[in-house]
Amino acid sequence: MARHDLTELLNRAQRGDASAADAAFGALYAELKRMAAAELRRNAGSTLNTTALVHEAYAKLVANTGALASRSHFFSLAARAMRQILVDQARRRLADKRGGREIHTELDAAHASPEQRAEELLVVDDAIAHLAQHDPRAAKVVEWHFFGGFTFAEIAAELDLSERTVRGDWALARAVLARELGAGLAPDCRS
Repeated sequence: MARHDLTELLNRAQRGDASAADAAFGALYAELKRMAAAELRRNAGSTLNTTALVHEAYAKLVANTGALASRSHFFSLAARAMRQILVDQARRRLADKRGGREIHTELDAAHASPEQRAEELLVVDDAIAHLAQHDPRAAKVVEWHFFGGFTFAEIAAELDLSERTVRGDWALARAVLARELGAGLAPDCRS
């Protein structure tokens, strides 16, 4: 399906066209599943499965998004929606488990408990939000690569940039996030 056609379907779906919503969801489902699977691999403590995360993110997008400018705009919002869903789930888990949120930044994801991973996700989310205030494009690259599972080539194509520019944004973002996190790189931010 052409990018223009998909954007039009998504915009019609947001205006309440049920057949357009079904067609758009069908066209996007495989890509959303790939994004959700990548996200859930990074957040092994989540109780959501891939399908549940896709459906929750899609429902959030169709209900709360204004007009879409492009396919890349949709995937940017999808990555952000998945991140928000998992961050909200992590906040609830920590509030239920500990009665509050005392964050520490041990970032060895290979040995982290689900609670530690939830804490890490919140710390990384805050750092990305701070990065977005200063460099929105670099924050988008992090969101798409780290949370959405996109390759640098895919990000470059979606943003109409060179892969070299995307890799430069990634390197800058990694350095800023490492400095913000204070103890090295965020989990799985090494690629």
